[in-house]
Amino acid sequence: MTSTDQNTTNGTAWDRQGGPPRGGPAPELIESGFALENADASFLHRGLNLADIAHVLDLGRRAIVPPEAQRELLALLLEVTDVPAEEFPYDPSHGEPYNSREHYFVSRIGDVAGWLHAGRPRREAARVALRLHLRRQLTELVAESVRFAEQTVDRAEEHAHTLLPDQTYLQQAQPSTFGHYLLSFVYSAVRDARRLLDELDWVDTSPGGAGCVNGTRLLEDREPIAAALGFDGVIPHTRDAMWQVDGLIHILATAASLLSNLSKLAEDLEIFSSSEFDFVDLADAFTRSSILMPNKRNPYSLAIVRGASGVLIGRLTGFLAVTKSPSARSDNLIFAYGEVPRALELSTRIARLMAGVVRTLRVNPVRMREELDRGYTQATDLAEYLVGLRGVDYRTAYVVVGNTVRAAARAGIPGAGITGRMIDEAALAHTGSSWGLAEEDLSSVLDPWQIVESRQAQGGAAPAALARMVADLRTDLGDLASEASRRNATFDQAEQSLLSLARHTVTDPA
Repeated sequence: MTSTDQNTTNGTAWDRQGGPPRGGPAPELIESGFALENADASFLHRGLNLADIAHVLDLGRRAIVPPEAQRELLALLLEVTDVPAEEFPYDPSHGEPYNSREHYFVSRIGDVAGWLHAGRPRREAARVALRLHLRRQLTELVAESVRFAEQTVDRAEEHAHTLLPDQTYLQQAQPSTFGHYLLSFVYSAVRDARRLLDELDWVDTSPGGAGCVNGTRLLEDREPIAAALGFDGVIPHTRDAMWQVDGLIHILATAASLLSNLSKLAEDLEIFSSSEFDFVDLADAFTRSSILMPNKRNPYSLAIVRGASGVLIGRLTGFLAVTKSPSARSDNLIFAYGEVPRALELSTRIARLMAGVVRTLRVNPVRMREELDRGYTQATDLAEYLVGLRGVDYRTAYVVVGNTVRAAARAGIPGAGITGRMIDEAALAHTGSSWGLAEEDLSSVLDPWQIVESRQAQGGAAPAALARMVADLRTDLGDLASEASRRNATFDQAEQSLLSLARHTVTDPA
């Protein structure tokens, strides 16, 4: 077969297309692809401007771009930096946001705009822009997580003496306090805030100067761009710098974890606020009326929290599905530019919402105590008391107390009304001998408050133990808030210095 035959299909010469496409994109591609990418332009707009300015300044420092071209480019970029994203002419018909910017810049200054591409593909600018946006979002989410935790700590301290029948599997478990219950959600929030700061360390490294996969001959040092943008350093490997997504997965996972914790609290509060429990009541501002039923005031804010948690789980799993493709694929990040910022934005709003719910929550100690007095949350302490008093193994004590509780429930006797005589009867039936407790005063063993007071060990529900936790948490939360604020101030200073240098370069060419 001749070479001519090899290039012929059904009598038609086969001419494989090479080089960039000619003509505009298909309407279907605009609608399904470029329109979606341009919808994410607001997240990248400021970062793209800053990345472009840093790149042009670096080209000028290396005497790669002519001085006059550099000034012209910087003047335009400074102008665009002051234009809100929604007012910039992003147009899907030109392609992705970077293409819209290029089209606009060329329309303003012609081929001088082409210097922006020297030693840098479009993806590098977008990678830098995403990180610049995410680092701001992460510090904001840390701050809001801290505010939620601080509000919850305040309410926990307020209710250190409010007795509560704590629940497992929605069954009464042991006597505790509402303050101790609330504090359990703070520790998870603190851990997630720390993880967010760890992810900020990942975000705060620069992909600048990485080129496509193996760098560029025009930039022998990647540190200046990183320093100009306030990054803490550069990503060591150029190919990895362009295509890594593991940090984005971690960010989504931590945000999902944070909202999962808030959702657990929201679900509990929805149950506790029901008329059947009546332990708590949401402030009117965090509820919604029923249009049909005038008797109802629905805990709408809690539904928002629970739903948002599900949305974050979906975004995490969806992004994992996208990023399982082979390496160096645009799939991995086309969707990240919108999905990750939107996930963080939603998480920030939900953390702020739950802080308000907790801050304004009304608590009903009387109902909590009524349920505590009606139930048998003392059973575990009673079994432990018998182990110490009679020296029986815990399994035997467990069965005897369990049988006693069953008999008391049938007789309508609450936990505090259990007597030594009732235990003797259960012990005789199970072990064949009485334990001689008929005259034993069990009131202190069965008193819920004395049970709570006995929990003096680290992490216990006793007010003194709770006070120690509160003090430690306030210190931890203060440190987290200070670190988020410090990092944000560093970003502010770097960006202001970059813009100031750009203005100076434009106005003072010497």
